[in-house]
Formats: sequence, structure tokens, C-alpha cells
Amino acid sequence: MDGAGPWRRLASIALTALPFAALVLLWWLLRETGLINPGLLPSPWAVFGKFWTGLTQGELGLNILMSLQRVLAGLLLGTAAAVPVGFLIGWYRPVGRLVDPLINFFRALPPIALIPLVIVYLGIGEIAKVAILFYASFFAAVIVMYEGMAAISPIYVRVARTLGATDLEIFWRVMVPLTVPHMLVALRVALGVCWATLVAAELVAAQEGLGAMIQNASSFFDLTTIYLGIICIGTLALLMDMALRRLSARLVAWQDKVGA
Repeated sequence: MDGAGPWRRLASIALTALPFAALVLLWWLLRETGLINPGLLPSPWAVFGKFWTGLTQGELGLNILMSLQRVLAGLLLGTAAAVPVGFLIGWYRPVGRLVDPLINFFRALPPIALIPLVIVYLGIGEIAKVAILFYASFFAAVIVMYEGMAAISPIYVRVARTLGATDLEIFWRVMVPLTVPHMLVALRVALGVCWATLVAAELVAAQEGLGAMIQNASSFFDLTTIYLGIICIGTLALLMDMALRRLSARLVAWQDKVGA
């Protein structure tokens, strides 16, 4: 049984890498067969060479670090604010019915549309960029938390009240543990939204960052750098999401045991 563990992990890694290998092969074939003009589609090897050069001799590492800092700041602040708000409107149903239209109104607004107002009120510094990511992550996470709270069966609350639990005990000992999975889902959803909003956030006079790198490259029609920036954003988002999934599996393992 012990010897099967490494092989199982290796098979899992291979299964994860297979679709990406197929995508790279398709990319190469599209260029080499001439179905897409080679001048409009850089080769995978050119993008990899750009990555290595940028990482060892250029500013790619700094751009990655700046984007990571902004995403993490917006994600953590937005989720930290969304969790208690989601609890509030999920726990008190009349409050939820009152603010639900307002939350859905703001959630539907694209963050890029708010950039002019953000610049007016917050300037063009780091606070403005983080504010855009905060906005995006907050409304994505609060919807997940609200729906998660609403989906919890009332029977748990009734049983706790039957056993003499107070409202405060029900909240901390029943509702909070039951909503941990929803918190983690909210964090994952907000993470994806933050990375999707990064390029818009870095429209605010950013000099460093992957979004700024893509925008600067577009001014010079540098398709290799544009592809590199897109791949870096997708890879970082995927790695962070995989880390959150592993964390979720550890934190909510008790649910599987209870379900079994």
C-alpha cells in the first residue's frame, strides 16, 4: 500500500499535465501548419525563451511579485469583509431580503467601469489598484457566503435549541463549523475573480505587474510578451486554486467522515 502512494501521486500529476501538453501541441500545430499566420502566433518555444530571459535577466520576477501582492491584498481584504456580511444577511433573513437587490446590483457592475471614479477618489497609487480587486472579490465572496448560509438545513438550529443552546452558542458551535466549506468556496471564487480583474486594476497607472506588462506589450504589438503574461496569470491562478483545494480537503475532512 505504501508503494502505491508515489505512483498514485505521479499518475495524478500526469493527468493534470496532460490537457496542458495537448494544448501546447495544438498551439504548435496551428502555427506550423500555417492555419494561423506565424506572424500572429508566436511559437511555444519563443514564449518559453521569453519567460526564461525575463526571469533571469529582465523584470518578470518583479512583475509577478507585484501582481501577487495586489491580488493577495484584494483577496484577503475582500473575503475578510465578505464573510461577516454574508453571515449577517444569511442569519437574519429579513436583512438578506432587504440588501439582496443592492448586492446583486453592485456585483453586476464590471470593476473596469469604476476605474475613473477610483482614480478621482483614491488617486493612482497602490490603494486604488487594491480597491478595485477588493471590490471584485468582496461581491463575489459575499454571494457565495449568503447562499451557503441559506442552504444550511434549519434542523441543526432546531436540534441545538432543543438541547438548550443560546443564539450565541448556535452561531459559534453550529453555524460557523457548517459554513467553513462555504468560506473556502468563497475564497476560491474570489481568488478567480481577483486574477480575472488584475489587468483592469493595473490599468490605473501601474508600472509593474503582469497586467501592466501585457498592456505595455500591446502598445508595441509584442505578441510573445502578451502570451507570456496571459500564461503567467493563468498558471499563478491555477497554482493558488490547487493550494486552496488541498487546504479545503484538510479542513473539511470531518464532513466526509460524518457523511460516511
